[in-house]
Amino acid sequence: MQFSIRPSAGSGLLAKLLGNGSLLAGVAVLLLSVRPVLVKLCYAYSVDPVTLLTLRMGLALPAFVAVALWLRRRAAPEPIRRSDWYLIALLGFVGYYLASYLDFLGLQYIPAGLGRLILFVYPTVVVIMSWGFLRRPAGARQIVALGVTYAGLALVLGETARIHDQAHLLLGSVLVFASAVSYSIYLVIGSQVVQRVGALRFTAYATIVASGLCIIQFALMRPWSALAVPSAVWAYSALMAIGCTVIPLFLTAEALRRVGANQVAIIGALGPVTTIAFGAVGLDERLGWIQLLGSAIVLAGVLLVTTGNRQR
Repeated sequence: MQFSIRPSAGSGLLAKLLGNGSLLAGVAVLLLSVRPVLVKLCYAYSVDPVTLLTLRMGLALPAFVAVALWLRRRAAPEPIRRSDWYLIALLGFVGYYLASYLDFLGLQYIPAGLGRLILFVYPTVVVIMSWGFLRRPAGARQIVALGVTYAGLALVLGETARIHDQAHLLLGSVLVFASAVSYSIYLVIGSQVVQRVGALRFTAYATIVASGLCIIQFALMRPWSALAVPSAVWAYSALMAIGCTVIPLFLTAEALRRVGANQVAIIGALGPVTTIAFGAVGLDERLGWIQLLGSAIVLAGVLLVTTGNRQR
């Protein structure tokens, strides 16, 4: 079943805006770019990643449940096979829970802009996995793109290491890169499941699984009194849950349907740039010209991979 935003004929400008897949993707990217900044703001209140992730996903859970129920009542969808339920649970764990947890852990140690930049290399990880596991041949364009991407990333990390604690920088970078790997596994395995189940239905169910896992993890590792955090943390978490999780996930699903994966990925290049800008304004994170140059090289390499892939 396809999900579509269908504004009324008389809605004028709003109808055009909601019907523009590129605009929907751009808004989603901007919203996602704010998330690392909000995470860093919450860490200023000495909140740990387990508690913060539980607040984010717990507050988002009612929205995901509501979407899942709405989809069930809107039409009679094809039944989900038992094997697909297992894959949805697995991918909810890998792609949403584990990737988010590793990202939150890593952001304790590195700037928000750097964290977003490292996450952005996930298309290159998908390419490498496709070579290794799906036996897809490597083209010259992809090999060049990988070299460009990781050369740029090495330049950024090397320059950042001169300014920040090297041990913490390495730990944080490894954790966030592991998050990118987790998300890449989700993409490689999940593509066929999404085709059978539907993008919106898959997203709703997988995020429900991830939210439940976050709550279970919190119950096992923290006392419930740990949720007694400052009101500012609750406010930031609510913004993360709705503005930086629920809304962009479904905007991206609709944008993918309208303009395809390549266009969405190209627009996604705005993500690291806007996070760097938000980090400079909201967190006083500054990048020197060498780091900015390295960031531009990373973006160029990822776009070279993305635009070279004609699959939709």
